[in-house]
Amino acid sequence: MTTRRSDLSQRDQGGSNLDPHTVRYAARTIGMTASEIRALFAVASRPEVVSLAGGMPHLAALPLDVIAAEVGQLVASDGLTALQYGSAQGIPELREQICELMALEGIQAHPDDVVVTVGSQMALDIVTRIFCDPGDVIIAEAPSYVGALGTFTAYQAKVVHVEMDAHGLVPEALRAALRTEAGRRAKFLYTIPNFHNPAGVTLAIERRQEILEICEQFGLLVVEDNPYGLLGFRGQHYPALRSAEPENVVYLGSFSKTFAPGLRVGWALAPHGVREKLVLAAESAILCPPAFTQSVVSRYLATHDWMGQIKAYREAYRERCEAMLASLDHYLPDGCTWTTPEGGFYVWVTVPEGMDTKAMLPRAITERVAYVPGTAFYADSFGSRQLRLSYCYPTPERIKEGVRRLASVIAGELDLLHTFGSVHLRSLSGPQSPSPDTA
Repeated sequence: MTTRRSDLSQRDQGGSNLDPHTVRYAARTIGMTASEIRALFAVASRPEVVSLAGGMPHLAALPLDVIAAEVGQLVASDGLTALQYGSAQGIPELREQICELMALEGIQAHPDDVVVTVGSQMALDIVTRIFCDPGDVIIAEAPSYVGALGTFTAYQAKVVHVEMDAHGLVPEALRAALRTEAGRRAKFLYTIPNFHNPAGVTLAIERRQEILEICEQFGLLVVEDNPYGLLGFRGQHYPALRSAEPENVVYLGSFSKTFAPGLRVGWALAPHGVREKLVLAAESAILCPPAFTQSVVSRYLATHDWMGQIKAYREAYRERCEAMLASLDHYLPDGCTWTTPEGGFYVWVTVPEGMDTKAMLPRAITERVAYVPGTAFYADSFGSRQLRLSYCYPTPERIKEGVRRLASVIAGELDLLHTFGSVHLRSLSGPQSPSPDTA
């Protein structure tokens, strides 16, 4: 033991790292870094900064008095059960209600195949854990959800991005990726088909079956992440991929966007054999999801007009999205393009060639506006010309002011380009990337 401590001490002294445990960490921790969104929180939360960065739901639309009364009654009448340990798979009542909810998207499911998780992020984590060894490949859209990319990196998986356009994932691009050596080693396709985070686009209905057929042809599992599916501005419900191919799709859902993220209740619907592995993985991670928060969600669904509540959310987000799009059209200079969402939380903006949205961010913060640079949503350093704007939380007036400030920053960057030339600035900004955009 003395020799080991001596060796560790010598190795620690050989570097400048202040953490004495550095040499003890597993190799997988090398890729564990804070996301660019998390790094923004400290400054974006300042009241003088208009944050168009985080995807926080508009909780002011919730009937807090009704929820408070339900929670009080839950503790008074069923507290001994709700505050006790529960099943690793989730309480039966909630799993039945989840099946009813998924039926809105054409999914026919049995409660036995639902695994309740601590948010859908946990569901994504345990799915990755049971399928991926270090070096395995995951196919994901370009761009993709930053939280998913962090999970894949934590399990030492390699991400291969596949092109999207204004109509979602491009089938031919998926087929081409799967024909490569890396594609043939892929474990699953990770996709957000509805109101994509961050791109704001929706997978065209006519493409959905083709993508499922491609995945079946290449023996590729599909992981369908659908937290925004009920938040279409017109109340439209798109058919889930899972509804057409139940044996080859793991469906992830969440109450974070349609109820409240603080309760941390999500779920995975999986083929029966996969379900068993997910339950075992969940037990090893948390033993069981909190019965209390599950019971709160279950009572809410049973006693409240939750579809009416979702309609209120949709109206609020539609109003904010319209304010965002109108402001972009009014303020952003020529050469900028952006997506036009039909639901969800986000708009994906592409700035003129030669600009670098990550390098521009400190200047934006100085001008009291925050966004997320596009590089956060790629595993391969692309996205330097893109940025994600979120309209779900600020008021329409704050959105307008935030876009005005952002436009001023972009105009200043364009002046620098014209003064110093784009060649020099491009050399600093790294790889450029294509993106789905519609003017």
